[in-house]
Amino acid sequence: MRTGYQVEQDSPAENKDQKLPVAALLALATAVFITSLTETLPAGLLPALSADLEVSGSAMGQSVTIYALGTALTVIPLAAATAGWRRRRLLLTAMAGFALANTVTAVSTNYPLTMAARFVAGVAAGLAWAMLAGYARRMTPVHLQGKAIAIAMAGIPVALSLGVPAGTFIGEAFNWQTAFLIVTALTVVLLAWITATVPDYPGQRPERRTRMLRTLHIPGVAPVLLVTLVFVLAHTILYTYIATFLDGLGMGGSTDLVLLVFGVTSLLSIWIVGAHVHRRLRALTIASVLLVAVAAAVLALPADSRALVYAAVVLWGFGWGGAPTLLQTAVGDAGGESADAAQAMLVTLWNAAMAGGGVAGGILLDFLGPTSFPWSVLVLLMPVLAVVVAARVHGFPTRRVGTAA
Repeated sequence: MRTGYQVEQDSPAENKDQKLPVAALLALATAVFITSLTETLPAGLLPALSADLEVSGSAMGQSVTIYALGTALTVIPLAAATAGWRRRRLLLTAMAGFALANTVTAVSTNYPLTMAARFVAGVAAGLAWAMLAGYARRMTPVHLQGKAIAIAMAGIPVALSLGVPAGTFIGEAFNWQTAFLIVTALTVVLLAWITATVPDYPGQRPERRTRMLRTLHIPGVAPVLLVTLVFVLAHTILYTYIATFLDGLGMGGSTDLVLLVFGVTSLLSIWIVGAHVHRRLRALTIASVLLVAVAAAVLALPADSRALVYAAVVLWGFGWGGAPTLLQTAVGDAGGESADAAQAMLVTLWNAAMAGGGVAGGILLDFLGPTSFPWSVLVLLMPVLAVVVAARVHGFPTRRVGTAA
């Protein structure tokens, strides 16, 4: 059986000689970069933002939370409402939303207005995230879809490892307003890039639109969504508070270098996953969970060794970098003709887990201290591994449909 992306007209033929549409995929990767950078940029500019807007650091920190809430609360209803829109029009609308939100953030001197702009940015992210992986799949033949998604998702680690530090540097060298305006300028360039290189496709026909709750009953969708929720929650608890955790180890001054190592290994992970996900989705997902679990176990050891910390971060990056590609591919395969609905649910749970990770990490920090973070990751990853292993027929099958035996 084919997925909904191949069933619809305008989908590419399964031509083994067809090449990847690199320019279009890089445009999607840039869109992913902008969504990830917009979400996390305030973290590096927090002191200046809170000072200029005359609010506390904790209040300004909620600018990241409200972005995630904007995505989580609106992605499903908006995905349903815009299912019939042509895909390029929808993508351009979402990116225009980022240009507007970041511009308002840059010129705002009012905290409520800034938070409203951040919420709008989160809504735009929901629109984009619900379609980006599907867009990458749709413009490529089946045997190249894994590589296509990997290229598109490469914007995440690039934003985290390079974009946020660069934004922080610009904020310190000039001001935080300049950092947000540069993101707006990049978005305007991207709008032209998308128009010139990204192919257009029709939306779903009315008879193919599926209710979200019905999508949950499709075999394989629920296991992938459960793995997404818990896996992202575990990762976010540690990632959000990595600076605090490193402070407890006496490595607070090395946070930038640790994040750079994490970002570089994440990019390598994306490359590896993209090259092999078409035939080894299940094995790669199990390896991803195990690598993050081993990294957490190493960080949980009461050892006073910087080398061990960096070794753990390398394993963490290798395990986590390809996770978005793996989970997006798995839910797209499982969803079939309802893949768009399944993708929207994945985006909702992903952002809910990110918001929940920040809250859960704060509670752990207050009651158990930073050493509890890697232990919490280990505990959460046990059911994740169990679900992946159990979902051998649907969700994370031993052989994907369309691959050779």
